[in-house]
Amino acid sequence: MPCELKPRFLVLYGSQKGQAQSIAEGIADEAEERGLFADICCLSEGDKFNLEKESYPVVFVVSTTGDGDPPDTAQKFVKRIKKKTLPSDLYAHLCYAFLALGDTNYADFCNCGKTIDSRLQDLGAKHFYATGHADDGVGLELVLDPWLEGLWEAIRGALSKMAAPHVVSDRKSASLTRSLPPLSELALNVPALSPPYLDVTLQENTIEEEVGCLSLIFVPISRAVQLTRDDSVKTALLIEMDISSHPMTYQPGDSLDVLCPNRGSEVGELLHRLGLEDQKSNRVQLSLRKETKKKTAQIPSYIPENSTLHYLLTWCLEIRTVAKKAFLRSLVECTGDRGEKRRLQELCSKQGSADYNLYVRDPNLGILDLLRAFPACQPPLSLLIEHLPKLQPRPYSAASSSLRHPGRLHFVFNVIEFPACTGRPVGWRGLCTGWLSDLVDPILVRPGKAQSSSTPALPKVSRGNCSFRLPSDLSKPFIMIGPGTGVAPFIGFLQQREKEREENPEAEFSETWLFFGCRHRDRDFLFREELQGFVANGTLTHLKVSFSRDTPEGTETQSETGPTYVQHNLLSHAKDVINLLLQENGYLYVCGDAKNMAKDVNDTLIEMLSAELQLDKLDAMNRLAGLREEKRYLQDIWS
Repeated sequence: MPCELKPRFLVLYGSQKGQAQSIAEGIADEAEERGLFADICCLSEGDKFNLEKESYPVVFVVSTTGDGDPPDTAQKFVKRIKKKTLPSDLYAHLCYAFLALGDTNYADFCNCGKTIDSRLQDLGAKHFYATGHADDGVGLELVLDPWLEGLWEAIRGALSKMAAPHVVSDRKSASLTRSLPPLSELALNVPALSPPYLDVTLQENTIEEEVGCLSLIFVPISRAVQLTRDDSVKTALLIEMDISSHPMTYQPGDSLDVLCPNRGSEVGELLHRLGLEDQKSNRVQLSLRKETKKKTAQIPSYIPENSTLHYLLTWCLEIRTVAKKAFLRSLVECTGDRGEKRRLQELCSKQGSADYNLYVRDPNLGILDLLRAFPACQPPLSLLIEHLPKLQPRPYSAASSSLRHPGRLHFVFNVIEFPACTGRPVGWRGLCTGWLSDLVDPILVRPGKAQSSSTPALPKVSRGNCSFRLPSDLSKPFIMIGPGTGVAPFIGFLQQREKEREENPEAEFSETWLFFGCRHRDRDFLFREELQGFVANGTLTHLKVSFSRDTPEGTETQSETGPTYVQHNLLSHAKDVINLLLQENGYLYVCGDAKNMAKDVNDTLIEMLSAELQLDKLDAMNRLAGLREEKRYLQDIWS
């Protein structure tokens, strides 16, 4: 039985070759990770669901086969709902979303899905999310991916409107270390224990220099500038690297991977908690357990041979990674405290998914947070190496052109701040951005601060694969959307275009648009003077800036419509933007936050296409998907 604390919905599928079933199962699996519970049934299993009494949202995933026929598994269901004797309000209580799969290479595209969808509405059911029609002829993912991306917010919206009694809002007495009934009283479905597979020994190190650091090449930082005022909500920094002595080429739009270490204080605390402070300089020897039952067991390739323990925890393992359920399950075996053991079992269990999301996943709790919360827990070093992933480099967009700044490379970032929360009593800064901020502080250029003559350095960056490039055809227009530090790659674009205009005075250059946004004109308008210079010399044809927290001129308060963001400015220039994209075969680039901004911009583009071309929403989504396929709608986004 699912935990009654978990919001529920129903997934129904009709599948011929397994695609619809696979998508439906993927939705059900992801529901658990999102703190929801999905019942899943095939439409042929009429004894397992009853739409006439269903009080929760329903998601349909249905394919079409042959010449527009229902799949075998959906034929009885279609026949049943098509009966003319059914009352018109049979499903008046029902809210649903529908994903239809089809192939435009065959007649009657998505006919089965369209038939069921239309009949459900005839019987009174209401959409809580727009229907998707995915075309296997051009690639299901072109419609499927954005449809799935928006589904979860729509499901939560539908659940909140129902105000169902199973959603418990009073969680004041529960915490990371304590549960409430009914969870605390339930029999639990605890996942199987991951078989251990590593033997770890620590050997005294006879080499004074820390093994592993020898493989890191450091690049000097020539300049660092604070781009925002001190009273800005976020602090944005620009770093200039001197790559003149390091063979490295890059282009505007490239993603650059910066390798950062774990914070020294956190590594020290972890060593202390493991009781290994005195052995931090010892060499780590790894071998596979001979009796392990893990079939794919192998020694992690990202841990260099003869690394010291301190190096391993500093440069190899992501010690801040959010603890997964498999890791929590392993921690159950590492504590003798009955209360801790039970709570760890709850957090990793199927019934405890809502608590896991609320107290572990959502606040981003890692191994140190858990060890603080469960003091009797004593995991071995081998467990951390088995479960903690590789410490990954952090990607940043190049904010310069080598034509303008030869031998130099710029990148820009906000110093990320994470507030204190349940399970973490003290706030912290982003791992890489906090480290970079500390690293460049002695040379940071900002008003009223004396400068240091020191030259900090960071490990040599690598260039990630990138298709985020300026159009090769100089005559093609392009539109850039990048609020906040999302403007970074577009500074490189415009520097490059400025030099191209200087070097090709006879060439025909088309329009360039930039939609930029920030909170305040005088606090965080990044690259303000440089952007205005691009406008003045004709490199940038249109600069459209949105200030989300400034009051409009001539008023004392913000307008009743609320903050203004880039998507609002985009919408007000819909006719020009759509014309550039569709009539002049222009390019559209979006850079910035994936969760909010990029989604809002995508939705606005669909709205613009729908209004300008008189299309319904799904046709507009397909048109936008076509631009993606043609590589004329490109994104460089992060979560």
